[in-house]
Amino acid sequence: MTSLPQGAGKKLGLVIDLDICVGCHACAVACKSWNSIGAAAPLSDTTPYGPEASGVWLNRVHTYEVEDGQGGFTLHFPRSCLHCDNAPCVTVCPTGASYKRARDGIVLVDEDLCIGCGLCAWACPYGARELDDATGVMKKCTLCADRIDNGDFDEADRVPACVRTCPTSARHFGDLGDPESEVSKLVADRGGAAPMPESGAGPVNRYLPPRARHAGPAPMAVGADAGQPSGFLDWLDRVLSD
Repeated sequence: MTSLPQGAGKKLGLVIDLDICVGCHACAVACKSWNSIGAAAPLSDTTPYGPEASGVWLNRVHTYEVEDGQGGFTLHFPRSCLHCDNAPCVTVCPTGASYKRARDGIVLVDEDLCIGCGLCAWACPYGARELDDATGVMKKCTLCADRIDNGDFDEADRVPACVRTCPTSARHFGDLGDPESEVSKLVADRGGAAPMPESGAGPVNRYLPPRARHAGPAPMAVGADAGQPSGFLDWLDRVLSD
């Protein structure tokens, strides 16, 4: 089985603002487009326009109607790999194909070593792994490591394609291991949290909860104890656990 690096310095990840995500799917399309031409290419599609269309998408956006006791609202929830500190997809991999980079904490797949056994997908509590039927290997969000590592890109482009594309600036990228980084300050200011902390996976990515839509007590508030989600996060935990 594969070991996790100890004492990783950076924790690169995403912060997603659920208050302003409009569910346009631009992030998912940009991800699909970039990762079909970049280092992880191709991301296959099987009869994409048929009645039983299927394909590999490393970022998906789910839409829910949330009842908050004050009229309810529509919530758009983008989902991709959370690049966990204690990534169970890494420790179950029998070939070492799934691994976590020590220098920045990004979880990746070495496709030359992947045998498509599916153990990583089984172990992931967030459903963030997808088997590419065309290649027989697992695919996942790489945080566009090939963009981040490319010194020929302008600094503004050395971010994940989903972040560069988001029209509402609902997606942010940075070092969540640095409490002084812009993303860490954003999480602290807005009470950002990771879903299903009880999984023990230690997700790096964070979600900023929706703000209250009406006057009165804010039903979407995050619990003071990060291990005991309440309001919106309690609802989200239940959805992801189904």
